[in-house]
Amino acid sequence: MSNLARELEQQQKEQQMQDIQKQKRAVKKSWLTPGEKFLSLAFAGLVCLGAVQMISNQAKIYKVNEDIQKVQSSINDQQKVNGDLKVQVSKLSNYNRIADKAKKMGLELNENNVKVVQSK
Repeated sequence: MSNLARELEQQQKEQQMQDIQKQKRAVKKSWLTPGEKFLSLAFAGLVCLGAVQMISNQAKIYKVNEDIQKVQSSINDQQKVNGDLKVQVSKLSNYNRIADKAKKMGLELNENNVKVVQSK
C-alpha cells in the first residue's frame, strides 16, 4: 500500500505542477498594453508620413530649381542675341553708311535743313 500511496502522492504533485504551469502561462502578460501599442503604431505612422512629405517637398524643390536654371539659361541666350542686335544696329546706323545709302537713292545733303538730335 505504501507503493500505492506514493503513486497517488506523485500524481497529486504532477497535477499541482501542471496547475502551477497553467497559472504561469495564464499570468504571462505582454510588456506593452494595447493603448501603448496603438500609440506606438500611430507614432510610427506619423514618422513615416513625415518622411514621405519631406521627400515629396525635396522633389518639388528640385523640380523648381531645374526650371529656374532653364529660364536663366534662356535669359542668357536672349541677352546674347540682344547684344548682337545692338552691335548690328550701331554698325547699320553709322553716319557714313547712311550718307552713302542716301546718295545712292538720289538724296542730297542740305546743311540748312539738318537738325542734330542727341539720344540719352
